[in-house]
Amino acid sequence: MRIGELAHAAGVSTRAVRHYEQAGLITSTRAHNGYRVFDARALRRVRNISFLVAAGLTLDDVGHFLECLDGDVSAAPPAPAKLAVARARLRVLEERIAAQTRVRDRLAEVLREAEAASRPRHSR
Repeated sequence: MRIGELAHAAGVSTRAVRHYEQAGLITSTRAHNGYRVFDARALRRVRNISFLVAAGLTLDDVGHFLECLDGDVSAAPPAPAKLAVARARLRVLEERIAAQTRVRDRLAEVLREAEAASRPRHSR
């Protein structure tokens, strides 16, 4: 199938399919006209990659799951090494959320201070 057909069937963009191929997660051949042609196995792989990315993993993380991408990733029993990858990504996300929360709180504090300083003062 061609890239547009694969993307449509998997529910992703053609850009995502190209990105997955560039990351080495899927492969294609070239037709005589230069178009990418993917085999039927690519559909399951793209769906699984999309599932893992939606769960918060990066494409580098997904690379650790290569041997699982042709099966049902969402229903397969988790392997300890794969869980370790997911836990590591979760730690990174939690650290980023904490950092963003600190920035948000600081900005809110600065705004409160600025608004308080700009209020007209009443003389008594």
